[in-house]
Amino acid sequence: MNALRYAASAALVALILVCLAWELWLAPLRPGGSLLALKALPLVLPLSGILQGRRYTFQWSSLLILAYFAEGVTRAWSDTGLSQKFSFLEILLSVVFFAAAVSYARATQTGSHP
Repeated sequence: MNALRYAASAALVALILVCLAWELWLAPLRPGGSLLALKALPLVLPLSGILQGRRYTFQWSSLLILAYFAEGVTRAWSDTGLSQKFSFLEILLSVVFFAAAVSYARATQTGSHP
């Protein structure tokens, strides 16, 4: 279970850093950075709970991450160059986080359900 928690934590932190670097310095929509960097803020909300291994946080953040997956797919389709490469990284990190978060929530499930 610790491996799942570490995988989710690493993917979340990496995604926050990628979102910031992407939109502020490396491939912003506008020169000098864009307000799209604010998309990293919702990712900070579950960070503490993910790092501490709180099951409920893993559950709801697995739904939050789907928005980042959707954005990555959209921008992979529409962007070119470095921005397109970052969108593929966003897709990869969101899939890793989703898989780890769902697996962690399932592994820490209490009670027996059919």
